[in-house]
Amino acid sequence: MNSDIRTNWLIAIALTGWLFYLLAPILTPFIAAALLAYIGDPLADRLQKIKLPRTLAVAVVFILTFLAIGLLVLLVVPLVKMQVSALMDALPGIIVEVEQVWLPRVSEWLGVPAGEDVGFAAFIARYSDMAGSWGSSLFLSLTRSGGALAAAVISLFLIPILTFYMLRDWDSILGYLGALVPSAQRETIFRLARETDDILGAFLRGQVLVMLALGIIYSMGLALVGLKFALAIGVVAGLVSFVPYLGFVIGIGLASLTVATEPEPLWMLVGVVATFSIGQLIEGSLLTPRLVGDRIGLHPVIVIFAVVAGGQLFGFFGILLALPAAAVLSVLVRFAYNRYLADHPVTDGAASSGDSST
Repeated sequence: MNSDIRTNWLIAIALTGWLFYLLAPILTPFIAAALLAYIGDPLADRLQKIKLPRTLAVAVVFILTFLAIGLLVLLVVPLVKMQVSALMDALPGIIVEVEQVWLPRVSEWLGVPAGEDVGFAAFIARYSDMAGSWGSSLFLSLTRSGGALAAAVISLFLIPILTFYMLRDWDSILGYLGALVPSAQRETIFRLARETDDILGAFLRGQVLVMLALGIIYSMGLALVGLKFALAIGVVAGLVSFVPYLGFVIGIGLASLTVATEPEPLWMLVGVVATFSIGQLIEGSLLTPRLVGDRIGLHPVIVIFAVVAGGQLFGFFGILLALPAAAVLSVLVRFAYNRYLADHPVTDGAASSGDSST
C-alpha cells in the first residue's frame, strides 16, 4: 500500500512539474508576485500590530517600497547613465588605441610582422558578409520575438497588481494551504515550512546586503585606482554578484576596456585586478559567512546550475528566483537524505568492509 502511495505521489509531482514547465511564461508574474509578497509580509504584520487594517498596512508597504526604489533610481541611475554614456563615447577611441598601439606591440613581442590585414578594420572587412548575414538573422529573430516582448511588458504591469492582492491575503492563503495538510503529516510539514522560512528569509536579506556591500567595495576601489567609470562598473559588478564569480569576471572585463586608453595601463590594470580580488576575498571570508550564513549550504556548482535552469524556464525572473528556490529545495533534500539514513542505517559490518576496501 505504501508503495502505491509513493508511486502516486511521484506521478503527481512529475505531472505538476510538467504543467509548470508548460505554463512557465504565464506563471512568471505570479511567482515573482508571490516572492515579493513573501518579502513584504513581515513588515505588513508589524504594521497590523499597531492596529492598522491589513489593506492599509499593505498600502503603506507599497508606498515605502516605491519611495525606496524611486530614491535609488534618482540617486544612482543618472550617475550610472552618465558614466555608461561616456564609456560608449570613449569606445571608438579605445578600439583605435588597441589597434594602433597595442596590436603592433603584441606583434613585436611575438615576432610576428604586423601587416595591413591585422586589426579590427581588416577583421570587419574580411568578415563583412558573414556579419551582414548574422545581422539579418538577428533582426528577424527580434521581430519574431515581438510577442514575447509584449508578454514581458504585460508581466511587468501585472506584478504590482498581483503582489498587492497576494500580500493583502497572504495570511489567509497560508491558512487555507495549512488546512489541506493531513493531520498525520502536519507536524513534519509545518516544521519543514518553518525551517524553510528561516533559511529563505536569511538568504534573501543576506544576499541583498552582500550585493550592496560588493557594489560599494568595487566602486570605491576602482575610484581609488583612478578609473573613469568606477561607479557604473562597481554597481553592475555588485548587482550580478548573486552568481558566484560572475561579478568578478564582468567587473574585470568592463574595467579592462577603460584601462586601454590610460597612459600607464599596466599599473592601473594591476589595481583593477587587486580591487576585485580583495572584494572576492572579503566576500568569501567575511560577507557571505556573516550575512548569508554557511547553514544554507548551497555549493557554487548548484548555484550556477539553478541560475541557468531558472533562466531557461522562466527567463529573467527565473534568474532572480533561482537562488531562493534552490535554498528552499536544499531544506527538502536534507530532510529526505536524513530520513533515508534513518530508514536505512549503515551497519557496522558494511562500514568496516568499506573501510577495509579503501
